[in-house]
Amino acid sequence: MLNRPNSLPGPDNIFREVLPNGIVILTRSNFNSPSVVISGYFSAGSLLDPNEKLGLADFVTSALMRGTKKRSFDNIYSELESVGASLGFNSGVHKSGLSGRSLAEDLPLLLNLLCETLTMPVFPKAETEKLRAQLLTGLAIRAQDTSDMASMVFDQILYKGHPYSRPEDGHPETIQNITRADLVKFHREYYGPRGLIIAIVGAVKPEEAVRQVKRALGGWQVKGQKEAPELPALKPLKKTVNKHHRIAGKSQSDLIIGTNGPMRRDPEFMSASIGNNILGQFGMMGRIGDVVREKSGLAYYAYSSLSAGIGPGSWEVNAGVNPQNVKKASGLIVDELKRFVQEGVTADELADTKANFIGRLPLSLESNGGVANALLNIERHHLGLDYYQHYEGLVNEVRQEDVLNTVRKFIDPDELAIAVAGP
Repeated sequence: MLNRPNSLPGPDNIFREVLPNGIVILTRSNFNSPSVVISGYFSAGSLLDPNEKLGLADFVTSALMRGTKKRSFDNIYSELESVGASLGFNSGVHKSGLSGRSLAEDLPLLLNLLCETLTMPVFPKAETEKLRAQLLTGLAIRAQDTSDMASMVFDQILYKGHPYSRPEDGHPETIQNITRADLVKFHREYYGPRGLIIAIVGAVKPEEAVRQVKRALGGWQVKGQKEAPELPALKPLKKTVNKHHRIAGKSQSDLIIGTNGPMRRDPEFMSASIGNNILGQFGMMGRIGDVVREKSGLAYYAYSSLSAGIGPGSWEVNAGVNPQNVKKASGLIVDELKRFVQEGVTADELADTKANFIGRLPLSLESNGGVANALLNIERHHLGLDYYQHYEGLVNEVRQEDVLNTVRKFIDPDELAIAVAGP
């Protein structure tokens, strides 16, 4: 498949149009299925939350479908269910997201509902209070989840003093602080057409998809739509910092050890991705899985991950271990990171990972949803419409020394964030 560039998303088959009000539309046709997928994002993430009302952006996106000026909560879901369609929203740090799917013939209905929920939510009091109770229940569950709490503590260490240290879903006290007036104000100030990106993939011609978006959202105007403040610089760790968050009565501890990684647009991103695959992803979770889980039997799971987005990313190793094995598992992971920094990757590991990266790309583009995500990835990180047609070359040009240099740039075994949550 990769030898036939036209089968991959590219300038010849991606249609991109910017509406006069600033909405960007990306479309790609696929008539092999009668359905259509809508995916997108808009500039209203948790970076905009005041400290005393953390979780506000998440609260707003969760409330969008609880009622509009035209439809009640029940009416919205009845309309969707009557045609077997779906629509939903989620929140992130920089952006919040939208996703939906339907038969192609029901695209106008889906876009009507998207328009209503985005532009005219009313945040009905009864529904808002039900939602608050659900959010608080979620936070109570989070407080007892060793994985979630380890992740939260890790962010507090790695991003100390930076907005990334704050949980997107807030704390119980900050959710209690949020009023309906706060939801209305946040929506009025930050929701608007500027920064809204919509990808539509499926059984619809690009011109028709654009026409339908124009019909539904082309008239949306918001005077004085506010933007997120500039992201402050991150102060990197100067030494290893350990924190243990106690949760009584647990039979497992979750452990995260890591440091900062590249941003998505950094030139080292591809070599870091390849290095991370070898470190703790490929096969039975790479070297980390082999050493900590397979050979030593110290972990229920162990893997590494690279989180690279608009701002400073993270490069971390996650493990679930018996509480008595936390110290041993931590030592093995740090030792493996030291070996990684000293030796880099072998020629065989590099060749296997390149084949894996190239081979799995077509699989990720088999569904309309996968293609829609690919289009949004291109747009969000300014990769260029021809990114996927050049992808094989980008992978193949990474050399062993590139991976080693990248690893040494980002990972210092003496400057790590180590977070544990458990008994």
